Amino acid sequence: MHTFTHKLNIPAVSKGLAVFLVFVLLLASHAEAKDFFVSPLGDDANPGTEEQPFKTIEQAQKAVRKVLADGPESDVTVWIREGTYRISEPLKFGPEDSGSERYRISYKAMPGARPVISGGMPVDNWSRTDDGVWMARVPSKVENIRELYIADKRCTRARHPNEGYLRVAEVGEDRRTNFYFNEGDFPRPEEVQSVELVLLHDWSISRIGVKNIDWQTNNLRAVDSIGAKSPSFFNLDHWEEHPRYYLFGSKSFLDADYEWHFDEANNQIYLQLPEGTNPNHLNTTVPFSEGLMRFDGRESAAIENLAFEGITFQYSRWNIPEMGYCGVQATHYDPRPKRHEGWNVVPAAIKGNWMTNCTFRNCTFKHFGTSGLWISTGSKNCTIENSVFTDIAGNGVMIGEGRDRQIDGNPWWQARPDQAADGNTIKNCTIEKCGREYYGAVGIWGGLVANTTIENNEIGWHPYTGVSIGWMWNPQETPSKANVIKGNHIHHVMQILSDGGGIYMLGLQPDSKLMNNHIHDVPLNAGRAESNGMFLDQGATDLLIANNLIYNIAKSPLRFHQATTNLVEGNYLFCTGESPPIQYNNTDPDDIRKQNNHVFREGESDYQEELERIKSKWKNE
Repeated sequence: MHTFTHKLNIPAVSKGLAVFLVFVLLLASHAEAKDFFVSPLGDDANPGTEEQPFKTIEQAQKAVRKVLADGPESDVTVWIREGTYRISEPLKFGPEDSGSERYRISYKAMPGARPVISGGMPVDNWSRTDDGVWMARVPSKVENIRELYIADKRCTRARHPNEGYLRVAEVGEDRRTNFYFNEGDFPRPEEVQSVELVLLHDWSISRIGVKNIDWQTNNLRAVDSIGAKSPSFFNLDHWEEHPRYYLFGSKSFLDADYEWHFDEANNQIYLQLPEGTNPNHLNTTVPFSEGLMRFDGRESAAIENLAFEGITFQYSRWNIPEMGYCGVQATHYDPRPKRHEGWNVVPAAIKGNWMTNCTFRNCTFKHFGTSGLWISTGSKNCTIENSVFTDIAGNGVMIGEGRDRQIDGNPWWQARPDQAADGNTIKNCTIEKCGREYYGAVGIWGGLVANTTIENNEIGWHPYTGVSIGWMWNPQETPSKANVIKGNHIHHVMQILSDGGGIYMLGLQPDSKLMNNHIHDVPLNAGRAESNGMFLDQGATDLLIANNLIYNIAKSPLRFHQATTNLVEGNYLFCTGESPPIQYNNTDPDDIRKQNNHVFREGESDYQEELERIKSKWKNE
């Protein structure tokens, strides 16, 4: 201690006290270096202490990076206080934000707090127009608003009809670009070029602009092909002879409470509300930021050991392409104009590539005009748990990627199968009300992924499938393997579209298991192809389907289409009507080994009693 006290020039009698004080100061400095605090009432000029917090998460991130540059030996935590943190563009994280095997970097809600990262912009200064609707101007930088919220309510963009659908009277000659409608199906829109058409295919939809309407022949023509250009069978009448559709985008359709219309030419929002309701007294918001978080790792430098806990993420926008969104499957869609091979996909509010051992825990994801959370290329051993996904325009959670990316002219999954997302987990989450705009969306989507675990989640109220895993429509070898879907409660799916199910799997996925899932309430298909409790599609091979409870399915509990060898064992299959327990489409029934399954048929004396007994057993287990 001699050198130390000499430098401080402290009398000998005070050496002990001096050492103690310096030790305390060092401890305080060390604590400040490891814990930072953020508050909406803070200031980014502050040091980020509990007493003097930062104002923004970005400033806390800069402070963390400074600590990381010095190589910390223990965890670093950013504590986020109650309040809303508004952003106009996504927060960006890279390898420089990573933790390590020795320490973890966490962004956490303060105990008892529920902070919100919001990409929304408040809308205020409403005035009432002569026709009784409310109007507000938004800044010119806000373009093509597609969602509007009052408090937690997603309001309906003015459409016709208000509920349900119209039916195409007859498709046009090319079966692709136009159709004929019935006289009086919809009011004449003020500006045809602002109108969008939403047309439903079996397992996807198109959202596309209207080019013109011929009122003499009752012909509506879109700005481009309605439905995907590839595959080639996406003709308007391929599934339903008279497909369902509706229109929106005209003030002429504004005729119901909580409907709204955006006049892009004048940057004005029109809103109809119940008499006596003043929007100036309400919390009205439109999504503004195109995404909330981006994690840009690299194969040579992944983003590692980064955690987010107790945070609500809300409001994210996406504008469909100028030539329309024409869905193929699970929100993948035709690129227009076509600049590359393969499909585009509705982006996620939060997306990461090359993430390792990263976690989202006890978070909420809601009110998105996009998909939710996407753990993509090269991501390994990441966990999403105890979180809620609700009111999302596209897919809820996405893992991995599809087939299209190229490496030196070859598909990535052939050239570098080790780049597949591997070992990721989604557990104990609630995933509901996805596909609010893009009805072909799914609750959880996994592409060509390996060792994915989807466990103990509740997944419900979706227009299409609950869980979809696989992205190869034949038994060709890919990186997909050992994916496990177990213990999930999946219900009220396939509420609008067809040809899916509670769980949808396809392709060769050796050692994969679908076990102990509770699946119910899948209605009668509105389109041509039926919907099921589980749909094992083209190339489905080497699957174990065991000990699942499936009931209240309008068609067969299980369906195989162009599948090969699989084992179905110990399942409880409750059948309605004349539907068999297992439907085989272009599948040899002998290839599906069946052992110790329990089949109950509606109308049998013990049908309801057995169903209640087994449901009780499932609940207790």
